Amino acid sequence: MSVLADSKKFEAPGLELFNWKPVFHIGSVPITKPEILCVLVAAIVVLLTYWAFSKPKLVPRGAQNVGEVLYLYVRDEIARPNMGKDGDRWLRFLVPLFLFIWLGNLMSVVPLAQFPVNSRIAFPAGMAGIVYLTWVTVAIRTQGLVGMFKNTMFPPGLPWPLYILVAPIEFLSTFIVRPFTHAVRLFANMFAGHILIALFCTVGWWFLFEKLTPLGAPVGVLGVLLTIVMTAFELFIQALQAYVFTLLAASYIGGALHPEH
Repeated sequence: MSVLADSKKFEAPGLELFNWKPVFHIGSVPITKPEILCVLVAAIVVLLTYWAFSKPKLVPRGAQNVGEVLYLYVRDEIARPNMGKDGDRWLRFLVPLFLFIWLGNLMSVVPLAQFPVNSRIAFPAGMAGIVYLTWVTVAIRTQGLVGMFKNTMFPPGLPWPLYILVAPIEFLSTFIVRPFTHAVRLFANMFAGHILIALFCTVGWWFLFEKLTPLGAPVGVLGVLLTIVMTAFELFIQALQAYVFTLLAASYIGGALHPEH
């Protein structure tokens, strides 16, 4: 009974993990840890790309070798399959986007940082907004304003009465729902992953150190094991979400460049 009584005092981590007090202020603007990490990740992306490509050699080594592997991966797996021959000229946008998302996600497992940047909705929403504005701009430039709405809302080959139903659905899906789901998909995965790892870690700490008992120890060991397993799984999800977000960005822009597809 004492074990059960003690276990009732256990408090699972919640939204407090995402509420940060200001580290400092710039004028009246508070700067918190997630914002600092965001700037740090952006700086790492700039330094990494500069270090890799500022003085390219015919036989790549070191940072250039890593940079070229990442560059070729985005080109061959994301840009060209979704944008065709125009994919190469969009790599200057897609490669930094992929790196920023991936490194921002990886901050959750970096000592002292230990927080995924993209678990704050403002950052995925900002990137989704940039992709959305880029897509609209490209679509208007290549198709014209009327052509953009026509190609989006009135797909060819349907009987005209169906357009009464299809047109508003396509409008909502493309212009309203698309940027929302683009941001939320990344945010929700990083948010949930951070919560789960924190939960299992807290369980391990509580039952092995705070309230160590013969009955509670196996629960603590299970919490530690699940923390390790979930951290490994989260590393995979972090890379996957960077891929998916960038893939969708390339797909949207590719659709604006080539509406016939």
